[in-house]
Amino acid sequence: MKSTNYRDTLITASPDSPVSAGTIPEKPGTVAAVQHALLAESYAMTSDDLLFAAYRERGGDKDRDDFFAKPQACLRASPLVKQFGWGVHHDGEGRIALLGMESADYRRLLDDPAVAKTPGMRRAR
Repeated sequence: MKSTNYRDTLITASPDSPVSAGTIPEKPGTVAAVQHALLAESYAMTSDDLLFAAYRERGGDKDRDDFFAKPQACLRASPLVKQFGWGVHHDGEGRIALLGMESADYRRLLDDPAVAKTPGMRRAR
């Protein structure tokens, strides 16, 4: 099983994000809406936990081992990062929190040399 978890890392909002602030996804049932709802409580789960919970929430029936038997895209590819202006902070234990790209916490983490920065994937090539 290959993990999608990072430690002490900020996945920044995609450079070509169409918004300038963290925006709540409006269309229910989408990957973005499900992930956003699951991350309502900050630092409660890891990236792997989120991906599997979102898969199950959207009707997936595999168990966790079967789900991760095939490599999964990390949160750099999440629509929250690519389209909705959110950054994802992974703390020292790998737990995650959403941060709007306009927030003071997001800017603080960008300026913190102890936190690795990884850009979100671009929306288009």
